[in-house]
Amino acid sequence: MVLSLALLGVVYALFLWVLWNVGVSFLGLVVIAGGLLLLQYYASDSLVLMSMGARVVDERQAPELHAMVARVAALADVPKPRVAVSPIGLPNAFATGRSPRHAVVCVTRGILDRLTDAELEAVLAHEITHVKNRDVMVITFVSFFATAASMIFQNGFWFMGGGFGGGFGGDRRRGNDNFALVWLVSLLVWVVSFFLIRAISRYREYAADRGSGILTGRPSDLMSALVKISDVARRIPDRDLRQVEALSAFFIVPAISRASIQELFSTHPSLEHRLARLRALESQLR
Repeated sequence: MVLSLALLGVVYALFLWVLWNVGVSFLGLVVIAGGLLLLQYYASDSLVLMSMGARVVDERQAPELHAMVARVAALADVPKPRVAVSPIGLPNAFATGRSPRHAVVCVTRGILDRLTDAELEAVLAHEITHVKNRDVMVITFVSFFATAASMIFQNGFWFMGGGFGGGFGGDRRRGNDNFALVWLVSLLVWVVSFFLIRAISRYREYAADRGSGILTGRPSDLMSALVKISDVARRIPDRDLRQVEALSAFFIVPAISRASIQELFSTHPSLEHRLARLRALESQLR
C-alpha cells in the first residue's frame, strides 16, 4: 500500500511539474475537480444510499442488526454507524461516509436472507474496519489529481482557446506543441493512476478482511460469507449485475459482469487471494 501511494505521489508530482513548466494556469480546473471530489466526500453516503434504494432504519425496525453493529463498533472502538437496509436481492454490504462520526453501514435484503448471524457479523466487521481506516477519505483524496488529469484529457480542446486553463501563451505553434504535451501527459497520468488507485483499493480490502478476522476472532466466518456471496453473484444474470456495477467499489464483493472480471482492473482482490490471506490469518490466531 505504501509503495502504491509513493508511486502515485511521483506520478502526480511529475504531472504538476509538466503543467507548471508549460505555463498552464489550472485554477479553474482545480476548483472544478476539487468541487466534484468535495461533493463525493461530503455527500457520498446520501448518493450511494439513494442509488441502492436503501433507507436508514432505527433500532425498532431492525433490533438484531443494530445490536450486531453496536457490538462490532464497540470492538473496533469507533462510534456506532447509522444502519441502512437496501431492498435489492443481490447479497452484499458496504460502508460509506467521510469519517467514523458520519458513517453508515448498509446491508442488502439478499445478504440478510442468506448469511448466518456469525457470517453477517464478520461482514459487518469488514465494513466497520473500512470506517475505522477512513477508506472513503483515503480513496477520495488519492483520486484528486487523477480527476484533474481526466478532465484535461477529455476536455483538452478548451485549452486551445484559453478555456479554464488560460491557454499556453507564446506563438501558436509553441502553444499547439504544449497542448499536445499536456494532453499526452494527462492521458498517461489518468491511465497510470487508474491502476494505482485500484491497487490501493485492493490493499484496503485486504486490510478490512484482516480487521474483520481480528475483531471477531473468526476469519473462517468471513471466508464462508465471501464464498456464499460470490456463489450467488455468479448465478445472477449480467444484466442485473450491470445495474449496480458502478457501485462495486463500495461493496464487500464487487458486482461485476463476467466479461470485466480481471483483478488488475478491479477495486477488489480475487476471492482466491482473499481466502488465502484469511486462512493464513486464522492459522496465526490459532
